[in-house]
Amino acid sequence: IYPRLDPIDNLEPGLMKSLLTKAGDQGMLSASFPEEYGGLGKDFVTSTIVNEYLGGGHSFSVAIAAHTGIGTLPILYFGTPEQKQKYIPKLITGEWAGAYGLTEPNSGSDALSAKTTAKLSDDGKYYILNGQKCWITNGGFADVYTVFAKIDGKDFTGFIVERGTEGFTQGPEEHKMGIKGSSTVQLYFQDCKVPVENLLGEIGKGHKIAFNILNIGRLKLAAAAIGGSKRSIGNSIEYAKTREQFKQPIANFGAIKHKLAQMAIRVFACESALYRTAQWIGDKEHELLAAGKPFGDALLGAAEEYAIECAMLKVDGSEVLDYVVDEGVQIHGGNGFSAEYNASRAYRDSRINRIYEGTNEINRLLTLDMTLKRAMQGRLNLMGPAMEVSKELMSIPDFGATDEAPFASERKLIANLKKAILLTAGAAVQKMMMKIENEQEVLMNIADMAIETFNAESALLRVMKMVDQNGEAASQYHLDMMRTYLY
Repeated sequence: IYPRLDPIDNLEPGLMKSLLTKAGDQGMLSASFPEEYGGLGKDFVTSTIVNEYLGGGHSFSVAIAAHTGIGTLPILYFGTPEQKQKYIPKLITGEWAGAYGLTEPNSGSDALSAKTTAKLSDDGKYYILNGQKCWITNGGFADVYTVFAKIDGKDFTGFIVERGTEGFTQGPEEHKMGIKGSSTVQLYFQDCKVPVENLLGEIGKGHKIAFNILNIGRLKLAAAAIGGSKRSIGNSIEYAKTREQFKQPIANFGAIKHKLAQMAIRVFACESALYRTAQWIGDKEHELLAAGKPFGDALLGAAEEYAIECAMLKVDGSEVLDYVVDEGVQIHGGNGFSAEYNASRAYRDSRINRIYEGTNEINRLLTLDMTLKRAMQGRLNLMGPAMEVSKELMSIPDFGATDEAPFASERKLIANLKKAILLTAGAAVQKMMMKIENEQEVLMNIADMAIETFNAESALLRVMKMVDQNGEAASQYHLDMMRTYLY
């Protein structure tokens, strides 16, 4: 990939598709897919590691993530046995490329307001699709597309549409700020005849496909962002060691050391939260499989269980990457603004991550919305802890002996951060009642508190485990990163 970044960005005909095929030959497209379809059948943490390492490949990372994620998973989890047998083996070898058609010119974050329609033909053999989709990653070369349309204008439903289907055409490649090598086109459906056997999932249940797939996609975006961040930090370190000013490498200067350290600290914290959640999802998947759930239901159920964490990770992963590439440009100075250095490409390519897979604003709001809904459903006990915090504030403080256990002060800080969230959220709900869902500024600030606390706790737990396994001396850098982030 790296020797060919310019031809990739110039959309050299056939190049991206050939690279995906090569990735398929290496097994990189099939890590998380079942062995019965030719996949490697690896666990969720392993597939997350693969996503992380493939995340530093600029436009190629976008193409491969869209292909293995939203381009393939809808068929794997919601397809009939016949649909899976027909499409999955070709998709996981890279023989065919996958894409996903949800967004429309007037329906972005409000995906369910889509205008594309589907109507059953008079002979009952086809659904006739009419409408338009935009911002379709891999759209210019994909062989199979998951497309959403409303049957008779009302039942939001998924369909599998193959390239070459009558009435299905695509627009020219979009000219974009970044990820220039990622194929992005509009799709047009004009009396497009889709065989009835290509209906995906249940009629009127397309939202289940769209939103469940996004849960996994958000976590995997965070993984790719961490991979991109690490590669960008590596480039910045190499540059700082070789660039000399005032007769010494700029890596010797405190201002540059501070930038590099802060980049590493933020990546470490997000990475800790990422793999903590990936392990939870993997464990939950095994639990559901053991309870007799089918393969697709097990992973989707596990991802739904941790949908709040996936939303938080998407926000933080994308914003960590943006921070890292921005500081990378600054470390490169004037050279960072030059197209000859990769820092400028990384800066431009990063920006899209805060927009797709649900904007960061939407994901912040979802974090609170899902939490409150689970509390109302009885899945989460928020009122009990919130009441305890209120009582604690009114009581005489405890002046007892200090806790001498390892990491006692750090654990107390985390507990206090959680109390601050409960206190703030409780006050907001008490004051605004049912109007709180319209107070987006408040909700987004509370979401940020939750994200920071989740990261800090994840970093602490990770370092506690490291110290337990390797000793304090061997974990000193990680101790320093965790404490700096926490404080």
